[in-house]
Amino acid sequence: MNIKKTLSITLGCIGVGLGALGAVLPLLPAFPFLLLAAFCFGKSSEKLHTWFTGTKLYKDNLESYVQGKGMTKSTKVRIMVTVTVLMSVGFFMMHQVSVGRIVLGCVWAFHVLYFAFGIKTIRPEHPAELPD
Repeated sequence: MNIKKTLSITLGCIGVGLGALGAVLPLLPAFPFLLLAAFCFGKSSEKLHTWFTGTKLYKDNLESYVQGKGMTKSTKVRIMVTVTVLMSVGFFMMHQVSVGRIVLGCVWAFHVLYFAFGIKTIRPEHPAELPD
């Protein structure tokens, strides 16, 4: 096994682990880590990629996005809130680095605009996700 394949499998496993934590912990986003895992497994091992795309974690968090259908409103809001909170910490810690604050502000604005207007909003498949 070459180094690139080993590194991809390792990053994929780390992505699955952090994604699983992110599915449970409110401040850790699951989506980017699961996307990393899907990418790494897709590049390194067909067997791992097939396994990962069959998991409930993948189906609940990534499948509709990867298929081009979009995301549920609750998923989009959860991702935007998490990123806003985490970027706010960095923003306030950079009180003496104005260029850093400008860059973070631009990245945050692009992120919010992309999730609000760039990703299609779909209806939840599970009745438990419907709003009251």
